[in-house]
Amino acid sequence: MNATAPSAVDRRGRSGLRQAIAAAAVLALLAAMALNTRVVAIGSAGDVQPGIFSAAQFGHDNFPKVQSAISSRAVDAATLAAAIAQDRAAAEKKYGVASGVGPEISVTFTGVAGSQDSGIYSVAVQGVPATVAIHLQTGPAINGTDLRDATGTISFGQFSNQIEYQNAASALNKEMK
Repeated sequence: MNATAPSAVDRRGRSGLRQAIAAAAVLALLAAMALNTRVVAIGSAGDVQPGIFSAAQFGHDNFPKVQSAISSRAVDAATLAAAIAQDRAAAEKKYGVASGVGPEISVTFTGVAGSQDSGIYSVAVQGVPATVAIHLQTGPAINGTDLRDATGTISFGQFSNQIEYQNAASALNKEMK
């Protein structure tokens, strides 16, 4: 054997030592990760971080205000139908709250529910012309942003992003159900 060239046994020994050191390092890393891990049950007090938007809390806190605001500004359906027939733009301005596509108008009525399609019922209301369609959406899936937008007091600028803004609408719908 040559004194300057390492033997196959030496190379295998050093390779085994490297593997043992690497395995020990991996075990130390896993142990450190395990010691630094905190398990938080979903829905527990530790699940909500202070200062972070909670859609559920938003819905709980704001639904009573939204419900009251909608009820207080609701116009009778027959009155609204007559106002729209006379001057749609004036009726929208008088009874509506500006929204993305068109105004949100809160309406009150008593009527007879007719046929339904996917939880949306046609409703016949006395004093409202048959040419005016009134529909009522029922659960369990209440969709849309009408509750959020109907008061004009909740705006995109109150939230960090579009997801929070949409989650706020969804949370209000859940509270309504």
